[in-house]
Amino acid sequence: MINTQEFKQTLEQSIQKTRENLSTIRTGRASAALVENIMVTTYGGGATLKIIELSTITSNGPVELLIAPFDPSTLPDIEKKLRESSMGFAVGISGNQIRLKLPPLTEEQRQKYAKLVSGFVEEGRENIRKHRDEMRKEIKLALSTKEITEDQKYRQEQEVDKISKEYTDELEELKKRKEEEIMKI
Repeated sequence: MINTQEFKQTLEQSIQKTRENLSTIRTGRASAALVENIMVTTYGGGATLKIIELSTITSNGPVELLIAPFDPSTLPDIEKKLRESSMGFAVGISGNQIRLKLPPLTEEQRQKYAKLVSGFVEEGRENIRKHRDEMRKEIKLALSTKEITEDQKYRQEQEVDKISKEYTDELEELKKRKEEEIMKI
């Protein structure tokens, strides 16, 4: 017999990974997710940490983020990394904080980000298909070793397909919402 709970947890992890990937895509609004995972080499090259591990990130309106490092000595390293990023941020220092302004998205950028969304969602779909195929192999193996009957095999395959479809539909919904968010001016 297959463990549907374990299968659902595996698929939920695939969905969560896709959500994390989608959160890094710019939508025209400031979000901490845009910069929190950028890696910064600091303390004279002694440490490489994510911005979220070095500072607090707060939204200051729809197009501005404030980054306040826990240790002011890391401020220049964070600023340098943000200026080098491909996101096109306007970076400025205000006291012990970094002000990060997001430039407006052009139509071309919006379309590029929409394609990126499609890529991340397709990656999630591939993961779901891979796990579904693994479960189907387990079911066939159980049939060949006479652990289950032909009827049980059929029912379990239907259950696996039904669960896979639910999670694939959830991915489609994530894609639709993210694309709407990107295209909204």
